[in-house]
Amino acid sequence: MPQTKSYIKNSKIILRNRSRNKKYKSAFKKAIKNYLLSVKRLSVDNNQELLNDCNNRLSLVYKSIDKAVKVKILHKNTASRKKSRLTKIMK
Repeated sequence: MPQTKSYIKNSKIILRNRSRNKKYKSAFKKAIKNYLLSVKRLSVDNNQELLNDCNNRLSLVYKSIDKAVKVKILHKNTASRKKSRLTKIMK
């Protein structure tokens, strides 16, 4: 298959977009992981400080998921489902 100029330009754009998408995706995955770890610590030792930490981390998760929706990495319904399930975990 011959490599035309448009193909070369398109491949550069694809690589650029992939790295941009990966940044947002990894951000909300890390936020979710940190939140789940804090919930696990809360289940072991239930005190007010850990509860506040969980709420702060949940807020960060919401923020990162909403950013991913804004740049169309996640569909809004998928984001809503993820946020709902994460909130249920804490209760």
